[in-house]
Amino acid sequence: QGQLVESGGGLVQPGGSLTLSCVASGFTFSTYGMAWHRQAPGKAREWVAGTTTQGSIKSYADSVQGRFTISRDNAKNTLYLRMDNLKFEDTAVYYCATTRDGYWGQGTQVIVSS
Repeated sequence: QGQLVESGGGLVQPGGSLTLSCVASGFTFSTYGMAWHRQAPGKAREWVAGTTTQGSIKSYADSVQGRFTISRDNAKNTLYLRMDNLKFEDTAVYYCATTRDGYWGQGTQVIVSS
């Protein structure tokens, strides 16, 4: 049974940075495309960024393009999301997920506040 565990969330001021991590287990991580999603209070969950199995192709939502960077280390079974120049509207619970078979993490909270 596949599992994903996120970490790295927290409270940060506008303009600050955070790096989220997502550790995978129970499945062959390197054969899965991966993505980050987020859900802000009172809003629907939205896709943030995605990457292919070897990390060669990355894509981003327009709202985070140029500020967020998705990456992966297949040797460590870990997915990352580097978030720079954070804005109030980036406040959300962030989830990592596989792009097939429906594995999701439990989420990590990011709060951007002054």
